[in-house]
Amino acid sequence: MIKRALNQKTARYLSYEAFLDLAQELDCVGVEPRNDLGRPLFDGLAPRRAGEMARERGLKLLGLSEVYPFNDWSAERADAIRGLIEASIESGAETFSLIPRVDGGETEDGIRQVRLREAMREILPMLDGHNVVALIEPIGFASSSLKSKAELVDAIEAVGGRRKFKMVHDTFQHAIAGGGPIFPEYTAMVHISGISDPIPRLDERLDTERILVDRDDRCATLEQITDFLAAGYEGPFSFECTSPVVQRSDTLRDDLKRSFEFIEMSLAAN
Repeated sequence: MIKRALNQKTARYLSYEAFLDLAQELDCVGVEPRNDLGRPLFDGLAPRRAGEMARERGLKLLGLSEVYPFNDWSAERADAIRGLIEASIESGAETFSLIPRVDGGETEDGIRQVRLREAMREILPMLDGHNVVALIEPIGFASSSLKSKAELVDAIEAVGGRRKFKMVHDTFQHAIAGGGPIFPEYTAMVHISGISDPIPRLDERLDTERILVDRDDRCATLEQITDFLAAGYEGPFSFECTSPVVQRSDTLRDDLKRSFEFIEMSLAAN
């Protein structure tokens, strides 16, 4: 059985408390609350109380999302990151997420790498003395300023940040980026979702249509999970689905349970 987890985007229309109850019912190890769902992080609850509510249900706060675009550095970006670090510390969250620019700006070779490392060097001292890790997620869009996982690994090493920076691997983003090495030793979270519609081209236009994983998935999600497990990855696999078909389902718990079980039975059969 994989370490199941749930990103709040998948259950965005549930209250924070109902989201926790859902994750508990699904035997998840933890959750990823979000601040970009059109309402405050934790539905406005104090971070300390939000963390207690998760732990009362046997759940970890695996990560808080997100700051975007973290590599377009400014005083505003610094303040947002400090705020998410503080919320992580107060709630007991293990990590927080940083998303790179995806608006087509500063994607040129030689510029994007400099901007990435500049931002990481600014963030590193913010993490000193705190047991919190910053997770950076490569995004596979053509307009992304950070598509390459190898570039991120190089940046982590260049800034001396291996203890404080880790990577989010997203199975959809990895698929549209063309695949490549997965770097499990640098990865602390794997986001899973699927695209089953056989007709559209597999690219960023489908980012809002990510559903649960089934036998028709085109993102090779099962293969990616298998590769991580074979490489010794012991972290969580968190459903991050964006399709309203999933998010508004009246049978969301059963849908998620069925997909988790499909994944686990498929892995066991191989």
